[in-house]
Amino acid sequence: MSDALSATLAALADPTRRGMLARLTHGDATPTELAAPYAMSLAAISKHLKVLETAGLISRGRNSQYRPCHLEAAPLKDLSTWVGEYRRFWENNLDQLDAYLAELQTADTSTPKN
Repeated sequence: MSDALSATLAALADPTRRGMLARLTHGDATPTELAAPYAMSLAAISKHLKVLETAGLISRGRNSQYRPCHLEAAPLKDLSTWVGEYRRFWENNLDQLDAYLAELQTADTSTPKN
């Protein structure tokens, strides 16, 4: 992936990785702790962590044998900004639809019935 947003989206495409990030919102965790809810090998968990780390979504510390993973939220902020542009687009379209429906409703109540 050539850009950070693409790497973030690719990393978030997998539900296991999204679950790991959700867990990390509660604080740092070891790979073993992150693996606990999943029926997969530690090697598979390690591959998921590598994807998250490459995307800049986590960092890994070193303290003797304790190697905690830490959430790095900056790429999520960039993603939120990008998605926010589309939110404004949809809000504008829904506002226009609201105005149109109100106009139809007004026209319907002002038209005499036979």
